[in-house]
Amino acid sequence: MSILSRIIEDLDNAISHDPAARNRLEVALAYPGVHAIWGHRISHFLWNHHLKLLARIHSNLVRSTTGIEIHPGAKIGRRFFIDHGMGVVIGATSKIGDDVMLYHDVTLGARGIEPGNRHPTIENDVIIGAGARVLGNVTIGEGSRISANAVITKDLAPKTLLDQADFFSI
Repeated sequence: MSILSRIIEDLDNAISHDPAARNRLEVALAYPGVHAIWGHRISHFLWNHHLKLLARIHSNLVRSTTGIEIHPGAKIGRRFFIDHGMGVVIGATSKIGDDVMLYHDVTLGARGIEPGNRHPTIENDVIIGAGARVLGNVTIGEGSRISANAVITKDLAPKTLLDQADFFSI
């Protein structure tokens, strides 16, 4: 897939996920989630080519302009969309599949400083609501939906639907 076709795929993906997006030009110029993903691709390339310091410097510049922190070592699939991305943090050993959507203030983080894989694996077609925390070496199964402000520390089976009622009783 060419770089141009990948960029167009990203723009069209944002339009398909955000009813407020009016056209490709608007998304390309004014969507920090898309900018963060594009920046991550550059940082990830540098990271994989043993230019780790340069990758970290670049990822910090992207974070300072978008408010979205994606470690250069994280592996991200196609058609990933971050909506209203301020405060999103994606850790170094995170793996994100295709067709995943995150809302603002989501953390894919670690629970400790142990070596090895310490961040989540998010399988294909997952949506994670605003403010949710997915912590540790856990797997979120394909097609799952996670409510806003959920804290996940254990694996979720495919097609799990967690809504506010699972966390709060009124």
